[in-house]
Amino acid sequence: MVDAVSSNAAAGKINTGSTMLASNFETFLSLLTAQLKNQDPLSPVDSNQFTAQLTQMAGVEQQLLTNTLLNSLLQAQQGDGLTGAAQYIGKEATAVWSTTRYEDGEANWSYELGGNAASATIQVLDASGKVVWSGDAPAKTNGMHDFKWDGKTTGGGQVDDGGVYTMKVIAKDGAGKDVDSQVIIRGRVTGVEMYDGKAFVTIGNSIMPVTSLIALEEQKAATTPPETPAGNA
Repeated sequence: MVDAVSSNAAAGKINTGSTMLASNFETFLSLLTAQLKNQDPLSPVDSNQFTAQLTQMAGVEQQLLTNTLLNSLLQAQQGDGLTGAAQYIGKEATAVWSTTRYEDGEANWSYELGGNAASATIQVLDASGKVVWSGDAPAKTNGMHDFKWDGKTTGGGQVDDGGVYTMKVIAKDGAGKDVDSQVIIRGRVTGVEMYDGKAFVTIGNSIMPVTSLIALEEQKAATTPPETPAGNA
């Protein structure tokens, strides 16, 4: 989930490189100026050599400008990431994501099957990857289905609130072949945050990268029944 090189790290490398280039640029100018002042009037610097030196100086200057532009782009990208993700707040979202927090006595997922399954098993794993509950999926037909876990383990125990759990689906057709499946988180986006230069959204008790979202729609407005005129109740 985390990029190998974060935006902050990249910006730091660019700044370090720019500092070194700027120092070399100043040194280059000082040496070139000293060379021009002290050259022999009867044997001036070869024009081709002088042109090559000027080209090198222009190259360093261009690299400094490039680094400045890259730094600006990184800063803009980070700001735009948060600003762009903020537009998702309040929308109903669907994300391919399998991890959520067990809270207030329940953990909620959805799952999608790519075809009708003869058998479908759901597994709930804890943060260490251990299967704490396993059982038949509530539906085995093609399409999207919801699953709510009450926190009870296969052994009859009960987990505490606050734990993070992951759901897996294992589906087979009548011939024993795998049926395509994916675990889904669905709900309203309630918040966004930046982590290591990437935008994350909160849906229910899950936090996931924006890149995991596969569908967005406007939140459905609540319907209010029409008022009954006075005297007609």
